[in-house]
Formats: sequence, structure tokens, C-alpha cells
Amino acid sequence: MKIIEDTSLLHRKLIEYKFQQIFGDVDARPFSLLSYKEGEIILHEGVELQSLLYLVEGKIKATSSVETGKSLLLRFSRPLAIIGDLELVRHVPVQSQITAVTDCFCISLPFDYIYNFEMNNPLFLQDLLKHLSYKLQTSTTASRVNLLASVENRFASYLLSITAPNNEFGLELKTTNISEIADLLGTTHRHLNRVIRDLCERKIIKKDRKVIRILNEMQLKELSQGIRYE
Repeated sequence: MKIIEDTSLLHRKLIEYKFQQIFGDVDARPFSLLSYKEGEIILHEGVELQSLLYLVEGKIKATSSVETGKSLLLRFSRPLAIIGDLELVRHVPVQSQITAVTDCFCISLPFDYIYNFEMNNPLFLQDLLKHLSYKLQTSTTASRVNLLASVENRFASYLLSITAPNNEFGLELKTTNISEIADLLGTTHRHLNRVIRDLCERKIIKKDRKVIRILNEMQLKELSQGIRYE
């Protein structure tokens, strides 16, 4: 994590996402701009959080650990996502590990300031409620998917949630560790490798070393059954 000492960039991000509609004079609030590198853990599960974070650039993923030491995928989030809303309201440690999928910018606002000055701000509370209800919805979806959907369905949903358009090659995913993806989807790497081979044989995807490329997005969408980890 790096604190970005660029007040003009911070101000542009605040205005871009209309923070003034919730907080009024944004320059009078103790906002800070933070940057995170791709793959960096933004929040570790179980730590005490001191500030509310607003994702204003990039993409993050939220995972939840289980007793076996593995993690299950909850959701991917893009701007404008809030990190720490549950912890702010419930006064609990961080409930999910948050990892930067791409390079990210977050705007932070200290909990102490919020407790003292914003908890009677109806616009802030309405926005908080909107984000909390969305997380409840996505957590319910993730639970249903992890319990009931096939590995093929889950992997199709994962690919469509994580991939980004590429001008030359379409949708592709740079894989770092198939075993890690298998853990996130609640399966074994052997089972996931079988699914990947089957999808390659059906020419829905193509795996080339550490890159999985989507060849038939429509078929993949059918396999995902409309489910997204978002």
C-alpha cells in the first residue's frame, strides 16, 4: 500500500464519483488516496480496520477462509465499491480477505471521523445501506453457487467475472495457479483440470501455458447460467 500525496488526483476522483453529493465540501473531509499493486492483499481477514475504503479504480476480489485453510470466492468488485462497511457498522474485525486483482486506487475515510461526524448524515447512511444490501445479495448467490452449481458452471462464472476485454485477443485470463483457482471454487485442481480440458476440446476456451482465452463467449455464458461472482 502506498499513500498518494497528490491532492489534485484525489480531488478529481472525489468529484468523478460524486462524493460531494454525500459529504458536501469534500475538501473539508479527511480523505486520503491509497494505491495497491496487482496481487497485493488490501485487507487480511481478522485484522482491525481503521478506515472505510472506497474503490475508485481497478478491480478487487473478496474471499472467505474455511477451517481447512482454503478460501472460497465471494465476489469481484469494481468502482464504486465500499470496503469496510460491515466492519464499520458491526464494530467487528475484517470479515473477508480483500485482494487487488489489478492495480487499484482507494479513497479512505477514518472510522473515528465517521463515528463523530457522519453517522447522522442520512445520505451517507443510505449509501451504506445500498452497499450492504448488495453484499448480502452477492454473498447469498455465492453460497448457492458453491453449494449447488457444478464445477463447470462455477468455472464458467469465474471466467466471465474475472476476464477483461483485450483489443487483440478478446477475453482472456492470465492464470497464476490452477490449484488456487480450484480452492476459490471449492473443488480440487484435478477436477478443475478435467473441466478445463473438456472446455478446450469443445473449443469454448483455449489454454496456452499460463493464459486461458475465451473462444466462444456465448457458450460460456450458457454454461454459467447467468451467475456472476459480482
